[in-house]
Amino acid sequence: MSKSNPEIPFRSAVMPEALTGDTKIRFRCYKGISCFNACCRQADITLAPYDILRLKRRLGMTSTEFIQQYTVPFQMDMDGLPGIKLRTDETGTCLQLNGDEGCGVYTDRPTVCRYYPVALLTLREKDSTRAEERYSLVQEDHCKGHDEDREITVADYRAEQGCDEYDEHNREWYQLILKKKSAGPTVGKPPQNSLQLFFMASYDIDTFRRFVLSENFRNTYALPEDFYQEAERDDEALLRFGYRFLRQVLFGERTIEEASDAWDKRVEQRQEVWDARRQAELQRRIADEDKKYGDGCDPYCGDK
Repeated sequence: MSKSNPEIPFRSAVMPEALTGDTKIRFRCYKGISCFNACCRQADITLAPYDILRLKRRLGMTSTEFIQQYTVPFQMDMDGLPGIKLRTDETGTCLQLNGDEGCGVYTDRPTVCRYYPVALLTLREKDSTRAEERYSLVQEDHCKGHDEDREITVADYRAEQGCDEYDEHNREWYQLILKKKSAGPTVGKPPQNSLQLFFMASYDIDTFRRFVLSENFRNTYALPEDFYQEAERDDEALLRFGYRFLRQVLFGERTIEEASDAWDKRVEQRQEVWDARRQAELQRRIADEDKKYGDGCDPYCGDK
């Protein structure tokens, strides 16, 4: 007979208590500590949008190339909202680990790595429209940094690790995720094209740039020319616009004005596409008929 309440052989490393910036933690990590690089050899790093900007520039790659070479996809919720994680080798070691020297991209390391052993939580109270940031402590058996004789507040640790810049550029994205999660069934499952736009605007900034600078996008939205000039050269500005664009795509927040004749043009373009498809299908059927009877007699000739 099975137990009705079986023991679960798993203990989360994230402590449930929500911490504030004033909370003191005991932690220190440095080259020479016995567990140095252990966390990099058990890497499970979810990437936020600004992480990808920093890493793709550090490695001299486009965002598309970086995603293909250094990440793996996963679903962040039951609706298939796409997320990406850093790729590891077959042992679970981060591909950016430079042997015993440590992280090979340390000054551009992702948000999760900067915060460790603190986890960033974006919370919103019931019936509140304001999201607040809280923290929790991650305590894993392999990490000896908790045994070090140093106390530091979460706020000071964040400043020491350079988290502010990353949070500034990722904050709106975290709020998008929280809103999507909080809204639940009231928003409904996003259509596939919305999920594709979410992936592109969140992660593949170079492809998103081509999308925004395209003639079709320009004809659809009433945006000034200086916006396009900035979007062409400034990753961070384009990322901020991407969050705004996703609010419109996912939640219908109409903050990006459409051109007055955009709808008529889209209808006209779609009509042209459908006409072209119908014409192509007609030509295909005619060609099939020609092929069917082209090598023999006509269908009424009978046997000879």
